[in-house]
Amino acid sequence: MKRRTELLSKYTAKEEIGGVPSINDLREMEFNNDPLTIKEKQALVNFDRYRIKELNAQTDDMAFHKRYRELQVMANMYDFEEFLQQKYFT
Repeated sequence: MKRRTELLSKYTAKEEIGGVPSINDLREMEFNNDPLTIKEKQALVNFDRYRIKELNAQTDDMAFHKRYRELQVMANMYDFEEFLQQKYFT
């Protein structure tokens, strides 16, 4: 739990991550039919798999909704390259 809090507090503003694209930025680009690189596509796939895995691991409604909100923050604020790390390949 402490680790999640640290991660979320680390990425509270886009300017802290240099204004680089997030997962949600990539989704918007994809929706607008803008071309994505292979790395960007892989980050989307990794995030989606990770999100499903994390949500399925929750044991009650409160935990599910809390984790859902945390994942929304991650998708909006984290640099998409975060999801190219090995730990997100599930």
